[in-house]
Amino acid sequence: MVSGDFSSAAIPVGLTIAGSDSGGGAGIQADLRTFAFHCVHGTSALTCVTAQNTLGVRRVDALSAAAVVAQMEAVFDDIGAHAVKTGMLLNQEIIQAVAATLQGLSACPPLVVDPVMVSRTGAQLIDDGAINALITQLMPLATLVTPNRYEAELLSGLTLTTLADMEAAARAIYQLGPQAVVVKGGGMAEPLRGVDLWFDGREVLVLATETVDTPHTHGTGCTLSAAIAAHLALGTSLRRAVEAAKAYVTEALKHSLALGQGQGPVGHFFPLLGSVD
Repeated sequence: MVSGDFSSAAIPVGLTIAGSDSGGGAGIQADLRTFAFHCVHGTSALTCVTAQNTLGVRRVDALSAAAVVAQMEAVFDDIGAHAVKTGMLLNQEIIQAVAATLQGLSACPPLVVDPVMVSRTGAQLIDDGAINALITQLMPLATLVTPNRYEAELLSGLTLTTLADMEAAARAIYQLGPQAVVVKGGGMAEPLRGVDLWFDGREVLVLATETVDTPHTHGTGCTLSAAIAAHLALGTSLRRAVEAAKAYVTEALKHSLALGQGQGPVGHFFPLLGSVD
């Protein structure tokens, strides 16, 4: 029986529910490295296995919804979690099963939903049934949802070209049920590229950091949401968790890795780079 009561655990634990990236740049791999950087024990529930590298995705194999739930329950029943994040959930059945499992906890940990629906280039990644399940069943459980530009457009029904558009979209998405929204500006044109906008039903906050000029940005969305979840597991307030996570991603981008022949990943362990003999 899942209790969901993990307040007595001494070691902060994060659970990521997402897909595997064989190239190691995004998904479960990026999430676990981000958890480790923040001294949070990382646990995982895989939703799919992808064959991909820096040039693109070659194949995607979904796990069954039952397999995803079994992984989640194995973690909750024994280890527990102080924060949970979701990434690529892939299909309607998995989304519904994840939402039902989280709802079944007596106390759901803080939940960061990275609504992986549309790529940063605008390509839709999941079908309409999955999108509807994410909106109606998972987002109302979220402590925070972190859509990119195109996901925010899909969720809000608005076109985003200005900061005012981002705010309007954040307000519309907030009405779908999450406690707070961060609309990410990575897909926006200059000068809004990299400018994110926070809305929690009361306060609008523009989160701007320096723009890092690098083609190696694979995994930035996963890394941001994982870093937010890690800070929540550590007991950081939500707004501060978002600010700290954004600063972490900026540094990781400064130390991104020129691996492979395409878009390399961000450098999750940047303080260690150059220190290994």
